[in-house]
Amino acid sequence: MYEYAFNKRRLGGINMVNLSGRNFLKLLDYSEKEIRYLLDLAKDFKKKKHDGVEHRYLAGKNIVLLFEKTSTRTRCAFEVAGRDLGMGVTYLDPGSSQMGKKESIEDTAKVLGRMYDGIEYRGFGQDIVEDLAKNAGVPVWNGLTNEFHPTQMLADLMTVEENFGYLKGINFVFMGDGRNNVGNSLMVACAKMGVNFTCVGPKDLWPKQELIDTCREIAKESGSKLNFTTDVKEGTMGAHVIYTDVWVSMGEPDSVWEARINLLKDYQVNEEVMRNANDDAIFLHCLPSFHDLKTEIGKNIYDKFGLKEMEVCDSVFASDKSKVFDQAENRMHTIKAVMYATLKDKDE
Repeated sequence: MYEYAFNKRRLGGINMVNLSGRNFLKLLDYSEKEIRYLLDLAKDFKKKKHDGVEHRYLAGKNIVLLFEKTSTRTRCAFEVAGRDLGMGVTYLDPGSSQMGKKESIEDTAKVLGRMYDGIEYRGFGQDIVEDLAKNAGVPVWNGLTNEFHPTQMLADLMTVEENFGYLKGINFVFMGDGRNNVGNSLMVACAKMGVNFTCVGPKDLWPKQELIDTCREIAKESGSKLNFTTDVKEGTMGAHVIYTDVWVSMGEPDSVWEARINLLKDYQVNEEVMRNANDDAIFLHCLPSFHDLKTEIGKNIYDKFGLKEMEVCDSVFASDKSKVFDQAENRMHTIKAVMYATLKDKDE
């Protein structure tokens, strides 16, 4: 039995916030104080990991990872984080579960909740992960849905803070399809944490007005400013962070590539964009990225449309301003913080 009770000495003097038993489905469900706690916890776990300090605080617990959409970073981050915390980890890929096929989501949740202490879901509609959470009886974590990607947001915020030392007042620009799960979630994360958010892209690809209105109300409390523009030069001027994502999201049909390229070809993150931002601006991307011809999809797009680079040019992706691999590593530390905070006993 490992003696790893929560206390301020072991976890770097972090002010305790009780999230025990909570689900982690979208950042709209979390307050600024709760997000701050998770970020501070993640920083402490990162230091322990780098210093080789064992932190098997959740030894004896077990979690299951339900993946209807495959991923490198999300799977590895959850598996390594879970095992670092001392937990047993079961991975179920799209062909290993009967959820939604022979067994309802509700029944699957009730079964898994009897066997596991926590459930991660990565897949399609937000309603699926919400249904899992309603029926599991144990914490459920959103590894990605069509609408939101909250674990990615914590990693993004952590990476920004590592580079600038603060969040409030940072000018954060997302270029591309602002309607996707990353665009939606970044707007929420920025509004919650007092970060100024600008969406740069075609008006048809801005987030839904209902979500914009919700975030504007949140921003009134945090001091965040939300802006939306089709003008690249105007939108990126003075930016601290330039962020983009693939132009076609996982699960969308190949038939949308041509239309999406035509919409977004003028919104590539290139050296001119980075020069228009602050001198100390950084580039972020949740990955994978199509910045060269070293992928099957990249080669296919080049054959069909003649594009060697898509949402970001290779010179920016490979530059010193690019922090994408720090960002990828931080997925593990922030996911570890979420799992620990929601699975630890209330009195720890």
